[in-house]
Amino acid sequence: MATVHVLTEGYVGDRVAGTVTLIRDGSTIAVVDPGMVADRRLILDPIEAFGLTPADVTDVVFSHHHPDHTLNAALFPEARFHDHWAIYQGDRWDDRDADGFALSESVRLTRTPGHTPEDITTLVETDDGLVALTHLWWNADGPAEDPLAVDGALLLTSRERLLGLSPALIIPGHGAPFSVR
Repeated sequence: MATVHVLTEGYVGDRVAGTVTLIRDGSTIAVVDPGMVADRRLILDPIEAFGLTPADVTDVVFSHHHPDHTLNAALFPEARFHDHWAIYQGDRWDDRDADGFALSESVRLTRTPGHTPEDITTLVETDDGLVALTHLWWNADGPAEDPLAVDGALLLTSRERLLGLSPALIIPGHGAPFSVR
């Protein structure tokens, strides 16, 4: 089973930072949403504390293409980069739909549009249950209605679909993990 570690918790207010997460599943070492943070050491130091280097990261996933979720992608020079419609590495661009794509045995992607039309959620099977890394919520408090969503109704539909998978834990785009129980 995979393990999930929040490297830095995001926030929204006078300043903004995205939640950055590390996933380990066998030989797959993935970072989700390496975006804006106050200092890139907030991403690199926890990775090094796990005995890893940025070059060890095999995959980077973007929940969507806003800078607060992508800005520090270049920290991971050997990684494959995943978004809603392709995998990028070096000078290769391989088209594929993210919906259902498996990064590893325990990690897969699913489309969850609403905040943007291209949003995806990373689903991770762990010993403690399903963990969803998503921008369907900014943090545990919501917001109930995403003021920046391009399609609020679609976002609510995506939330319902994700909650139907019974995740044990949600890691939102700009906050601490929370349980949906």
